[in-house]
Amino acid sequence: MNGDMHHVHSGGAGAGGLDVVLPAVAVVVLAGSYLVLAHRARTSNPSAGWGAWRTVSFLSGCTVLGIALLPPVAPFAHGDFRGHMVQHMLIGMYAPLALVLGAPVTLLLRTLPAARARRLSALLHGRPSRALAHPVTALVLSTATLALLYCTPLFNATMGRPVLHWFLHAHFLLSGCLFAWVIAGPDPAPARPAVPVRLVVLGVAVAAHATLSQLMYGGFLIDVHAPVSQVQGAAQIMYYGGDIAELLLAAALVATWRPTRNRRRAAPRAAATSARGPAAA
Repeated sequence: MNGDMHHVHSGGAGAGGLDVVLPAVAVVVLAGSYLVLAHRARTSNPSAGWGAWRTVSFLSGCTVLGIALLPPVAPFAHGDFRGHMVQHMLIGMYAPLALVLGAPVTLLLRTLPAARARRLSALLHGRPSRALAHPVTALVLSTATLALLYCTPLFNATMGRPVLHWFLHAHFLLSGCLFAWVIAGPDPAPARPAVPVRLVVLGVAVAAHATLSQLMYGGFLIDVHAPVSQVQGAAQIMYYGGDIAELLLAAALVATWRPTRNRRRAAPRAAATSARGPAAA
């Protein structure tokens, strides 16, 4: 660790108006597309409709994403490693959870023409999707890569190159969405494992975040060009911010688990009642 974070990071971010305009346009297009599809789902099948809470969740994710990519957070992230960690938390953990709980894939399946919906469904259940949606794969892409980023010169290299800088943002967002989807997403997933397995994977992620943040705070194995005070502040943000995000993810997992558990319990009772006939009823 050393004190040249501000110089390297500012150089990697760029200073043009496009750094504000492009993220803002992307977030608005994302939110607008979802609203259009949600309106189409409500009008094409009024009886089924589309849950308002899902729309609120997705728009909240878009809002969090916009906060992370626009001033004042973006300039703070460009000049201070603590700002980078705030941005990382928002892009990689909080925004993905809200976006995934909006069930965008289910919305697409409801609004696409039948032939395209079948193709999308086949893609989701294909072998590549099964491998990508495995909890261990999601854990490696979303959590294990953080060790590669902060314990090697990779982070410093991305800050000096705008293309890599934005690729890093994309990785945070996509890997975070993948992990949230695999653990607690309402959208269909190929061969989603049982809840205990997902809880174990989530526990491993919690432990990995805690370990990396403690190493960062102590300055062990970390290769980040930033003042010690900034690195220690970022470690605290990772530790406490990661815990809160993972607790929210665990709450989402429990919330999506209970209805399935109740249905499984209700099925044998319904079958037994049917077997006893009208007299038993």
